[in-house]
Amino acid sequence: MLLDGYLRAEVGGDQRVRTGASADDVPEEILEGGPILTFPGGQATTLSVPDKTIALTFDDGPDPTWTPKVLQILEEYDVPGTFFLVGSMIARYPDLVEDLVEQGNEVGIHTFTHVDLSYQSASRVTREMEQTQLALAGAAGITTTLFRAPYSSKTDAIDDYSWEVYQQLGQDGYTSVFIDTDSEDWKQPGVSKIVEGATPEDGEGASVLFHDSGGEREQTIEALPKYIEKMKAKGYTFTTISGAMAEQQQQPAGGPADAAAGGGDPLQASHHRATGTTLYEGKALVAAVAVAEWTVPALSAGLVVVGVAVMGRFGLMLVLARRHSRQRNRRRFSWGPPVTRPVSVIVPAYNEKECIENTLRSLAVSTHPIEIIVVDDGSTDGTADLAESLGLPSVRVIRQQNAGKPAALNHGIRSARHDIVVMMDGDTVFEPDTVRRLVQPLADPEVGAVAGNAKVGNRRTLIGAWQHIEYVMGFNLDRRMYDVLRCMPTIPGAIGAFRREAVLGAGGMSEDTLAEDTDITIALHRAGWRVVYEEHARAWTEAPRTLRQLWSQRYRWSYGTMQALWKHRKSLTDKGPSGRFGRVGMPLVVLFQVVTPVFAPLIDLFTVYSMIFIDFRAALLAWCAVLGVQLVCAAYAFRLDRERYRYLLMMPLQQLAYRQMMYLVLIHSCVTALTGGRLRWQKLKRTGEVGMPTGPR
Repeated sequence: MLLDGYLRAEVGGDQRVRTGASADDVPEEILEGGPILTFPGGQATTLSVPDKTIALTFDDGPDPTWTPKVLQILEEYDVPGTFFLVGSMIARYPDLVEDLVEQGNEVGIHTFTHVDLSYQSASRVTREMEQTQLALAGAAGITTTLFRAPYSSKTDAIDDYSWEVYQQLGQDGYTSVFIDTDSEDWKQPGVSKIVEGATPEDGEGASVLFHDSGGEREQTIEALPKYIEKMKAKGYTFTTISGAMAEQQQQPAGGPADAAAGGGDPLQASHHRATGTTLYEGKALVAAVAVAEWTVPALSAGLVVVGVAVMGRFGLMLVLARRHSRQRNRRRFSWGPPVTRPVSVIVPAYNEKECIENTLRSLAVSTHPIEIIVVDDGSTDGTADLAESLGLPSVRVIRQQNAGKPAALNHGIRSARHDIVVMMDGDTVFEPDTVRRLVQPLADPEVGAVAGNAKVGNRRTLIGAWQHIEYVMGFNLDRRMYDVLRCMPTIPGAIGAFRREAVLGAGGMSEDTLAEDTDITIALHRAGWRVVYEEHARAWTEAPRTLRQLWSQRYRWSYGTMQALWKHRKSLTDKGPSGRFGRVGMPLVVLFQVVTPVFAPLIDLFTVYSMIFIDFRAALLAWCAVLGVQLVCAAYAFRLDRERYRYLLMMPLQQLAYRQMMYLVLIHSCVTALTGGRLRWQKLKRTGEVGMPTGPR
């Protein structure tokens, strides 16, 4: 982006043009001299184009539209031209430069970014020249000693500031070329006016200015043949700047180096063959520009796709979340006869001594009849002993050697006495009516599993508040949408209810992925079960408290989700319920949870780029507009969940910091997946600070 912006004068561009400056330090013989300024032996001198001779010069190219047409005319009339090329245009259109040189035309430097060098530092002047030489070397294998400054005209317009530049370049061996006849084709005055303006008086020779780029040049293309015919009819001959210099000096130009580059032709005596480092650096520059020329439009197209997808997702979430809320909160809505039979609550636990007491005590006051199964997965901190010592009714503690969370859940499912099982994490707290609300959708025989509403319990810290916004907006609003579309990809491990037969029929909790909750949810869809979301069944979970822990958790989540999607990829071509999820749910998950977030940093990248280099105000307004849309969605999500709006004050900071981290986590996961890496389950450190909510949060 920076390279492309530099080529288009977005980066480092300077539109200043000096006018009205003093010329006290410029020698009088230079101001009144000819259009060719040289410094032989360090002494400034000027040359004029011989009488009855025209040096056709063209500025601002090459241009893919107009330069080929100019070249065609010159070739048709067997007339050479001298083209003063902009380095950035050379790098973008190297083939045109190669054709131009092979046709026998001469090239000079017109700076790399078309800036007024009188405003630039000596180092910037050197850089402008060197970069253009590199572009020439990469495009045509040559360098040149000719130079024309942007915005220059006749020698009498040289001022004290630009004179310093010409002296500096003269010491470096450059010949600065001016004009003494201007076609003024850049004004587009009409074909006849252009021809008239380019005609010198009384048979005098002239360095004539035309343009083959920098705007619409149709009049130039029409005027050029008429002009050539007119001047030939007057007895004029056409040459290049080098040809004019050779004729004036009455000696052959060129030496061994020139002959190698231009075949000994005095019309191209300013050309020198590029060799060694210059040649290879030039080719590298042209190659880099080619990459930028293709990459930036591709990134721009990607930005449009991502932007449309993101905005479409927000719109879809709002529409479907509202529909979900209206359906479930209708006065007569019912899943069927109330589910009153006992259920089994499975609590897998590994080193949860800080949290297990709060978890079990919250279950003990459940308004629904339950049995509580604590599966201790080889804890080394006394979690099992603590659970038993509480003496709570209906609590069974099952001990097993450490085998992982899926194995613990499967052990609990096999040991459950009831046909409905509720799974939760060992650091999660249920409200008294959570289980009752959670299992009601299972009154519908088509429903195989229910996702509950996971809430961040430790939201008083900044990181906790950010995750709270994410849970309410990004998770629960998403689940409403997926519920309506019947393709919910994940039942959170913190709170979910299942038909025991459905889980066992799907093969139980799989150890194939690190996201066993996503894995089993997709498996249930493929088996033909419906998975729904019950927003009134709330669970309070302890979110990671540090950035390191957060990174670890989300890395596992995103990597595990990719594993689950890959595992169930055949659903894309299946028929029946499996095919429905594959063709509806799978694309949505891949688009919204993998592809879009991976490319979403483009939005931030282009925003920052635009703020710095293009239009700060417009970019800031665009960013604020996107943030405004997100705030609307978040506010609606908070309204549906009856959450306090004050947390939304942290959303701008969340977008600047937290969201970037989530992008990096996902990119990290993608790299791990693409390189075949493996990730182990990482236990997060808990504090047990999440207890039963006693009032507004």
